[in-house]
Amino acid sequence: MTLQMGIALAIVILMIVMIMSDKFSFSAPALLACCLLVVTGISTIEDAFAGFVDKNVIMVAGFMAVMAGVQKTSLMGNIKHIMAKLATKGGFLAYAMIIIVVMLGTSLVGGGNTGYYVMILTILASIPYSKHLPNSKLLLPGGFATGRALIPVSVAFFMGLSSSLLEGTGVEGEVTLSRYAGMVFFMSLFFLIWCLISYKLLPDHDVGAGDAVAEAEEAPAAAAMPKWKENCTYVAFAISIIGMVFASSFGEAAYILPCLLAGFLCLIGVYDFKELRANVFSPLILMMAAVIGVANALASTGFTTMVGEGVASLMGGNVNYFVLILVFCLLTSACATLTGASIGSLFVFAPIAIATCTSLGINPAGVAAAMTASAWGGGFLPIDGLPAMILGMGKYKMSQFFKFAIPMYLFQIVGLAVGAVIMFPA
Repeated sequence: MTLQMGIALAIVILMIVMIMSDKFSFSAPALLACCLLVVTGISTIEDAFAGFVDKNVIMVAGFMAVMAGVQKTSLMGNIKHIMAKLATKGGFLAYAMIIIVVMLGTSLVGGGNTGYYVMILTILASIPYSKHLPNSKLLLPGGFATGRALIPVSVAFFMGLSSSLLEGTGVEGEVTLSRYAGMVFFMSLFFLIWCLISYKLLPDHDVGAGDAVAEAEEAPAAAAMPKWKENCTYVAFAISIIGMVFASSFGEAAYILPCLLAGFLCLIGVYDFKELRANVFSPLILMMAAVIGVANALASTGFTTMVGEGVASLMGGNVNYFVLILVFCLLTSACATLTGASIGSLFVFAPIAIATCTSLGINPAGVAAAMTASAWGGGFLPIDGLPAMILGMGKYKMSQFFKFAIPMYLFQIVGLAVGAVIMFPA
């Protein structure tokens, strides 16, 4: 290992430790790492901050602003009404339909949306207990369904991040929105299959909504807007999706299209400039841009190539593509779950996996895409956020929680690997 490799690695470790400590602003560690790379002479300013002019970052930033507009529409209220109506019917069919409705809602707002999962958990917990459809059978799968989109259209950030990881390691590989969404669909499909299989295994008790619901944060109510503004928002969303799907055909104009549409929504008053700025320059976007510069530094020093070749030699030349994806996805998701640092965990394992694929002559795009999805695909431990709220509001025993959550986790990671193999052939 050269001195430059050692310095770059030390900066990366510092960044990861800062991220995992959860004591700093979300994007601050990555931005600091970029600055340190310049100060130590590892990277030029242009290379360290190249991510801030990356076309994928610009596209994702605009799309996140468009999505902020969608979340202000009446769609979420409609979903709430449909779920309450289904719950009164009871039975397995109603159970399945409720899970599907939640997953369709997730398709619109994106997985991990705090306001959405708080709203869904509150609705499910408030459903009166019935032997025909116990509320305890709804809370576990319904809560986790807020992280699985049945129609994965809101995955631009993750698609852009996986593309950026490839570019940052100096590897050619195309990750399009349609391919990435297709891969995530398999992950969601396997999740849904497990939900249907586990219906009989889910506990039967009254969650006793009262206290738990009172303690839950209320999701912010969407501001009422004129119908014409809602329609404009839906059109902007649809055009953004089309532009991203066919970006390779439309050229560079497609990457700037979501930004133009976000500006249009601001002009017509769907949100103000302060909200637009908050979404375009959100901590996630800043982190995404900064990580590109850090990945560039590791690649330019030869560190990722060295490690990748070492891992490849250990695995041998006949490693199965599916197994390779599965192993790295399990490592990434498990680390993200245990540390709470999804991007940090992804950043640790993705460059190694990409370099390993390169050494073995395997298409690295599928591995990068799958690992990006897996970094947010854990949640099998009730240590914080959504899993902890599910455990508390549902009044589950740990054994009941793990009986559903661990097989769910394994099912969806296997589904993810299957999707990656199909959508990104080796």
